[in-house]
Amino acid sequence: MITEILILVISFVILLSIGVPVAWSIGISCLVTILFSIESIAAFTTVAQRMATGLDSFSLLAIPFFILAGQIMNQGGIANRLIKFAKALIGSLPGGLIYVNVIAAMLFGAISGSAVAAASAIGGILGPHMERENYSKEFGAAINVTSSTTGLIIPPSNVLIVYSLASGGVSIASLFLAGYIPGILMGLGLMLVASVWIKKKKYPAGSKSSAKMIAVSFLDALPSLLLLVVVIGGIVSGIFTATEASGIAVLYTLILATIYREINLKKLYNIFLSSVGTTAIVLLLIATSMSMSWVMSFENIPQTVSDLLLGLSENKYVILIIINLLLLFVGTFMDMTPAILIFTPILLPVMQNLGVDPIHFGMIMVMNLCVGLCTPPVGAVLFIGVGVAKTTIQKVMKPLLPLYVVMFIVLLLVTYIPEISLWLPKLFE
Repeated sequence: MITEILILVISFVILLSIGVPVAWSIGISCLVTILFSIESIAAFTTVAQRMATGLDSFSLLAIPFFILAGQIMNQGGIANRLIKFAKALIGSLPGGLIYVNVIAAMLFGAISGSAVAAASAIGGILGPHMERENYSKEFGAAINVTSSTTGLIIPPSNVLIVYSLASGGVSIASLFLAGYIPGILMGLGLMLVASVWIKKKKYPAGSKSSAKMIAVSFLDALPSLLLLVVVIGGIVSGIFTATEASGIAVLYTLILATIYREINLKKLYNIFLSSVGTTAIVLLLIATSMSMSWVMSFENIPQTVSDLLLGLSENKYVILIIINLLLLFVGTFMDMTPAILIFTPILLPVMQNLGVDPIHFGMIMVMNLCVGLCTPPVGAVLFIGVGVAKTTIQKVMKPLLPLYVVMFIVLLLVTYIPEISLWLPKLFE
């Protein structure tokens, strides 16, 4: 038992360290591990079968559709309209562009479901404005990076669909509802840190928007905002499933981008091409991770880890802090999708043994891994945010530290107050 765990972990780490892509590292380490238990032909066949079976899920169709919808939004002028609306609302406050960044990232991230898209779109549009008004480039990049992750918590979110798959079928609608309050709390926490920074730097107030400007910007952004109502409202009310909602999201955004005249045939071709590439990467990760889940189950690894953790302590709160620290560590070295697919089957049984609701644990896991997206050495959103701002990670780390602290505080609140995650799902039962 211990031998198989060591083989799986060591082979996976070695493959990653020599630069093998994550999906291939997962698949090869699974194969190497299972070869120690069954014959080679059976091992190859089993891994291939489990990869194919892992993709045989209707709910997985939602992922390519939401990816495509996100790409259309990113190119279709939606981010610009949301920023104008946020700026009209609060741009007149001292340091208002910082608040605009957070609110726009929450709105656009929630609509697109992509932290990377939010960081690149919002940072690309707001960055030059901040520079012209003498904002700190480094703090602007830091707030853009951290606020962009709120879109992975506030639905619709691809990672919550992936968690539903990895957990064995937790309701996607319930997970979507569970993300609202934690995501909003995260945004408010980041704005609190921003307010302290703004006061310290004595940023001036911006020009006040008239009621007419606010109304015009709201009407311009309203069709984009209605996408959230259509998608989430339809899922929660039972009109359509999450997969059907993803198809509706694509159709809606395509119509919207056509009306806005932001997308032509050439852009549309590139959007489809980019979406196919992203989808292929995500689905290969899912396939190999499903294979790894089967290997871990076959070798009884989840039960071994569960016994080990419960052997350290039977106190739920102690185990929760240990798992939080583990996931924070994992998030700094592994991208979110493979981390969810690999660690959910291992850690969820432990949580269920301690009476933690799978929906609550989903929020804990996603929020932990969101922190990892903002930290070196593999934080994808960190690299995007720094690249868009044309600065360096070294310069951004100092303003990032207080933002990490508030992210961790919100994480602890969500961890130890389950109702933050569970109140809305229970309300709509």
